[in-house]
Amino acid sequence: MARKKKELPLLQSISIEGIAGEGKALTHVNGQVLFVPFAAPGDVCDIQVTKKKSSFMEGRITEIITPSPQRVTPFCSHFTICGGCKWQHLPYSLQLETKDQVVRDALCRIGKIDVETYLPILGSRRTERYRNKLEFTFSHRRWLQPNEFSALDEREGQDLSGLGFHLPGMFDKVLDIDLCHLGAKVLDDIRLFIRDYCKARPERYPYFDLRKQEGFMRTLMMRTTSTGEIMLVVVFFREDEEARTTLLDAVKEHFPQITSLLYVINAKANDTITDQEIHCYSGRDYIEERMEGLTFRIGPKSFYQTNSEQAYELYKVAREFAELTGKEHVYDLYTGTGTIANFVARHATSVIGIEYVPEAIADAKINSEVNDIDNTLFYAGDMKDILTEDFILQHGHPEVIITDPPRAGMHEDVIATILRAAPQRIVYVSCNPATQARDLQLLTASGDYRVTKSRAVDMFPHTHHIENVVQLVRHVH
Repeated sequence: MARKKKELPLLQSISIEGIAGEGKALTHVNGQVLFVPFAAPGDVCDIQVTKKKSSFMEGRITEIITPSPQRVTPFCSHFTICGGCKWQHLPYSLQLETKDQVVRDALCRIGKIDVETYLPILGSRRTERYRNKLEFTFSHRRWLQPNEFSALDEREGQDLSGLGFHLPGMFDKVLDIDLCHLGAKVLDDIRLFIRDYCKARPERYPYFDLRKQEGFMRTLMMRTTSTGEIMLVVVFFREDEEARTTLLDAVKEHFPQITSLLYVINAKANDTITDQEIHCYSGRDYIEERMEGLTFRIGPKSFYQTNSEQAYELYKVAREFAELTGKEHVYDLYTGTGTIANFVARHATSVIGIEYVPEAIADAKINSEVNDIDNTLFYAGDMKDILTEDFILQHGHPEVIITDPPRAGMHEDVIATILRAAPQRIVYVSCNPATQARDLQLLTASGDYRVTKSRAVDMFPHTHHIENVVQLVRHVH
């Protein structure tokens, strides 16, 4: 006989104390930490406990008894449901203060790092419509709002399809989005046009069934640049040339400003298109971003920072920390499409970029060519396999190493090679302060390097994510 699940308590009139990791708020109840999403410091709430462990609890707000004086009105009708922009209820000044403290706590508590100078966090000028890339999913059954629930027989024949974001933890549930405050307004217009066009012709354009793996309309990927260029990638589950061309022609006619109209036939079980052939239906197969006189080509598979304005600020901090005089040999690790490498190339003697993804390295080389930069070299492969002592002997000793690894941070072998290369300065750009702190501890353990500067840059307003740039300088013993 199954053991009856213990009922979790409803806690009444609980005061929220502060902000925790992953965008949640926290308080303490009977000596135990309680994590609560969508709460603000100073709120007094009734909270339903949803998880109870020996060391912590999690809960959800059932009622706000007294709102915090810091609480602001969220701007999006999808707040708390779609899973994004979890800090809309917090003033932006508090978001920045919290993110800056997260970085300092990580470096101090995790890395045991003594940072000589913390520079002020760089906030984003735009806190809405700042993203240059968005992805949406078609689903034959969308997430229903409470006011949409009715008896099953009453819903028969109703359109339950949706085009929007996956809900957290639910692979087959999509929240139909009317308005998204993250991307440019034109992206809303294009998405709603496609949604309504397909809904008006459901037999010809059935939305994808994620469980049964059937249907026609699968996903949309949309990108913009600060110069006004637009890329649209429409992903179909199977080929139906007549239906496909009719839809793409309609999109092309209604939105002639689309610079790059692409499509993919993806019959795989998952939505990723990195291993799929991309077909150019109209325009170019890339769009162009510009930054400080440089042009960067962005293809459908290219990585580019999703906040263009703040990417410029981030790269300026990295270049400033590199302290280039024009005489340095620079290594740019995890170079991606060579954005940082090309950004600093005119201030260095030479730059070598290394990246795991061959397509990204192809983009990096193109970006050097279109900008008439002839002092860069790019190599594709696993960082720990390429960055060896033999590689350094062959390509020259770097005076400066810039590293911008993924969230997981750097492999210990890579750190060991960096230390053996002994550059005068290391500039570490990170999207994860915890793994950055761990790596910094390894980089400074021998005493050869000290952490001289740290500066956080906010790329993603209304989320808990934060980028941080650190400068390490080699001691002269």
